Amino acid sequence: MSLQETVLMHLRDLILSGEFAPGQRLAEQQLAERLGASRTPVRAALVTLEQEGLVEANDTGKYLVRQFTAREVTDAIAVRGHLEGMAARLVAEHGVSRQLQGDLQACLDEGDRLLADSPLTIESYAAYAAMNDRFHALILDACGNRALQRAVALNDKLPFAPASAMLPMQGTVALDRDWMLYAHRQHHMLFDALQRGQGARAQALAVEHTEVAQMNMRLALERRAESERFMPGMRLVVG
Repeated sequence: MSLQETVLMHLRDLILSGEFAPGQRLAEQQLAERLGASRTPVRAALVTLEQEGLVEANDTGKYLVRQFTAREVTDAIAVRGHLEGMAARLVAEHGVSRQLQGDLQACLDEGDRLLADSPLTIESYAAYAAMNDRFHALILDACGNRALQRAVALNDKLPFAPASAMLPMQGTVALDRDWMLYAHRQHHMLFDALQRGQGARAQALAVEHTEVAQMNMRLALERRAESERFMPGMRLVVG
């Protein structure tokens, strides 16, 4: 990556990890010193982050960390569901290659193995999140629609919109593991629909799949003190 791309990635990660409070001013010189860069790539990163919706400029042109309402977050999760639903429909209609079939099956097998443990360990959650990201990325990559892929990539830059963003809340209560098992059964059903070429069914399953993330966001808001320990970025969400 170029220096500008590196600065952008690090600054985005700092914001999403809750390092800055909502409404906090992002001073170019202080950020440059913190990131070990000049002000030029920092300024460019702030412009990009404004376009992505993570920061906003005030009346004097200074950049501030945006705060998000719960509605904005749940809307972003819903958008991801519909975009991934379109991707799943396209894959089902185009046909699943032998390579894709094998890669998706490997994800399902790994998820089955990880969820067999009770209780789940922190390592299990981390491994499941990585598997979950791979499963979703495989379908998106295989859909063949570049505009759709760019739309998902842009939406995923918003807080808690990516596929595995809400998984850290899982396991804080016993019921959460049951929801993880349910979500992984949805993975199996989606894989079946893809193999059978059932585009409408695959699309509906992908959209429904995001309800688990929506439920986890509701739980996170209800248990804010606990959720902020696991996900400091919850500080960005108000209400």
